[in-house]
Amino acid sequence: MTDRNVIHATFTVERTYAASPARVFAAFADPEKKKKWFKGPDEWGVPDQKYDFRVGGEEHSIGGPPGEPPHRFYNRYLEIIPNARIVYTYWMHHGEPLASASVATLEFRAEGAGTRLVVTEVGAFLDGYYSAEGREEGTRLLLEAIVPVVEG
Repeated sequence: MTDRNVIHATFTVERTYAASPARVFAAFADPEKKKKWFKGPDEWGVPDQKYDFRVGGEEHSIGGPPGEPPHRFYNRYLEIIPNARIVYTYWMHHGEPLASASVATLEFRAEGAGTRLVVTEVGAFLDGYYSAEGREEGTRLLLEAIVPVVEG
């Protein structure tokens, strides 16, 4: 039997883009733009994704390394203020077991001619499947993956 445990953590990641808040916001709101950056490494292949960007909308992205249990991401949008803020809750499974549950807030702040994106996550990491440190690093990598979409 799995040793049951939970680690609660909060982290904040910031990234500045040479693009307007509207352009950075569109990277999250437009499914065609989002699927260019919201994915795992190329060796994972094309994920199973569904987009529904609206308050109450639910999305998912399922994928992972070949031959291993899939990483299953599900979310529900709680608040969307165009070009300013997105609040959503999300949960992840590693294979079948629930592995984490979080609330994330994205703030789009005009900064000169660019945008500072501030992502704050409050999470519960369950049974050792994922860690807060790993999630923070993954968030940083995803924020880097947005650069060609918004600055290209």
